[in-house]
Amino acid sequence: MSSAYYGGCDVGSTTTKAVILNSQGIIARSIVPSKTDPEDSANAALEGAIQKVNGLARIQDLVCLVGTGYGRTEVPFADKNISELSCHAMGAFLCDPKIKSIVDIGGQDIKAISLNEDGSLCDFAMNDKCAAGTGRFFEAMSRVFGMELEEFSALSLEAKRSVPITSQCSVFAESEVLSLIAKKVPPSEIALGIQESVAQRCYTLLRRVGLREKVAITGGCAKNAGLVAALTKLIKLDIVQLSIDPQLMGAFGAAIFAQRR
Repeated sequence: MSSAYYGGCDVGSTTTKAVILNSQGIIARSIVPSKTDPEDSANAALEGAIQKVNGLARIQDLVCLVGTGYGRTEVPFADKNISELSCHAMGAFLCDPKIKSIVDIGGQDIKAISLNEDGSLCDFAMNDKCAAGTGRFFEAMSRVFGMELEEFSALSLEAKRSVPITSQCSVFAESEVLSLIAKKVPPSEIALGIQESVAQRCYTLLRRVGLREKVAITGGCAKNAGLVAALTKLIKLDIVQLSIDPQLMGAFGAAIFAQRR
């Protein structure tokens, strides 16, 4: 090989991400839907990234590979596995060393993370008892509205007021939304109520770990424009626009740990 390559693989419940670095930074990335077997998911994501790198033929050719995410122990040929909390913290810190608070919204949970001055994990709080507010919740809501996820994510931005969603359970929230739609409530106002409900959950977790400037959202839900707007209004702080795809943050942090190791 003409260069030293380092890899990070984040095996999540919904998607699996892989990032490959060399001395110049990120040179390849891959995001694939997660399969039933975490090892199959990791293989698919890593192979997808490796195919984009000239001179890199196999996973085994990586100088160091770090696995993260719920399936981190199943990443093939990984030299080490590290918690997604630490990897998201490291990834965000490398994007902007001033970031001190992170909301990571995954497919099945929400995490609030506070960082030390060196980017290491200071504290965290987690909501994993219910799917409400997670990636899967937003997918379910977009189906209720008969929209693609991207379209639903922007729908709330059209609303002039919000209709509160009071249910704290994803199943009951879906029933509540269906009832509101049946009553001919404007869809944008319902959508804003959904986004504000999730933003409140994020805010509660952030306060638990100590809300500090600057704040970043990681995970696929960081691309939800309506949620970003609702959380920005609630916490009265600007959300940092990360220089790297926020969905890749765990894999990016894992690859940085591999490079440093």
